[in-house]
Amino acid sequence: MHREITVNQRTTHEPSPKLHLPDDPPAATQPRHGLLGRLALASGVGTALEFYDFALYATATSLVFNKVFFVVDDPWFGAFLGFVTFAVGFLMAPIGALLFGHFGDRLGRRNTLIATFTLMGAATFLMGVLPSHATIGIAAPLLLLFLRLVHGIARGGEVSGAALIAIEHAPKGRRGLYGSFVTLGSPIGAGLANLSFLLILLLPQDVVASWAWRIPFLLGGLVLVVGLVTRLHVDETPVFKQLQSERKVAKRPIAETLRHSWGRVLGAAGVMFGFNAFQYVLFTFLLSFGTEPVAQHGLGLERSVLVTGTLFGCLGHAVTILLSSVISDRVGRKPVILTGAVLLALYAFPMFSLFTAGSSADAAMAIVIGFVIAGIMFGPMLTWFSQLFAPAQRYTGIGLGFQIGAALGGGFSPLIANRLLVATGTTVSISIFLVAAMALSLVCLIALPERHREVPADA
Repeated sequence: MHREITVNQRTTHEPSPKLHLPDDPPAATQPRHGLLGRLALASGVGTALEFYDFALYATATSLVFNKVFFVVDDPWFGAFLGFVTFAVGFLMAPIGALLFGHFGDRLGRRNTLIATFTLMGAATFLMGVLPSHATIGIAAPLLLLFLRLVHGIARGGEVSGAALIAIEHAPKGRRGLYGSFVTLGSPIGAGLANLSFLLILLLPQDVVASWAWRIPFLLGGLVLVVGLVTRLHVDETPVFKQLQSERKVAKRPIAETLRHSWGRVLGAAGVMFGFNAFQYVLFTFLLSFGTEPVAQHGLGLERSVLVTGTLFGCLGHAVTILLSSVISDRVGRKPVILTGAVLLALYAFPMFSLFTAGSSADAAMAIVIGFVIAGIMFGPMLTWFSQLFAPAQRYTGIGLGFQIGAALGGGFSPLIANRLLVATGTTVSISIFLVAAMALSLVCLIALPERHREVPADA
């Protein structure tokens, strides 16, 4: 490709400047060591806060919220009401994906992420100062529900933008590694939440239910400050800058994504459905099931042991996320994700056999193994999703696929597990549900393309 230049009435030809494809940032923008650290923190801190809040809320719902906000005669039903508000946060996330996806693809990744992170952090902090049911009655759970709605909407725009901040800065051949900065936020946030609650549970139970449960939520305010400072010092991605310079920014990102990539949105949602169904049974339901008294459909196991198991599970989750992400840069995203999905499906029955074996240690080990396997599937997932969509539609496409699947899978799986156990009196029904959910993920995984070796300009 050449352009003509006229010099003293003579026409000559000069090669056009090299065009850097949107997935391949110019050499001048390849991350330096200092920038690499800022990218890792800026992209991962939002996901860490997101999962910190969700793991914190799930743990609090399982252990104390049926005594603080959802005060009813049946504690197991009180936990169920807590899971309902947990599900509501998930259901708002696709709305947030639409809202912030529009702004992320129209105005840029960086500024949109600052907005989502501020809303998430503020909602988490305010949960920590919310009056209890004993103080303001029915207004307490209603205000809690409102904060879950706000957090859910903000969450809908967080993951996709954070993934793009990392991946669109990544040099070719290392996108899986850079994408892991975001997926690592999941075990880091959840691990910090469980560690904080593990320390809180060292206090007398009446102290925990009275005020100590608030401390981990208030710490979310500190995470908010650190995250905002970091994100303000990270530049817009080279990919979006090039879209701007070439005037290729999408005018109607939602409409264009649904018109050109609706099949991939649904496929990504299907992949996320099974993964999140399994993940949030691990995160939330097992804690509730394990710690409730036997007379109330639980196992009566030690809370601190199960929370410790979740903490070690998050550590194993982080290790397999990192390893699977690095491996995906060599062998492709799909083979790694498929391996994790098959292993999760195969583990659905053994997990409950081990969890109900009779001891708290066995139950904790069942949680650890589940998290380790889940990390294999989750590690390269966001990198793969980013390469399924055109650069001008990525924020919207990733957000919709990720959040629709998360809402339907993660938001409802604790509720479904709770009701299945009550209806059937056995965990076999829950295992069957998880296998069916993972079967859907596997079908969608097989149907979607592998994009690991492609560097698409606009497709």
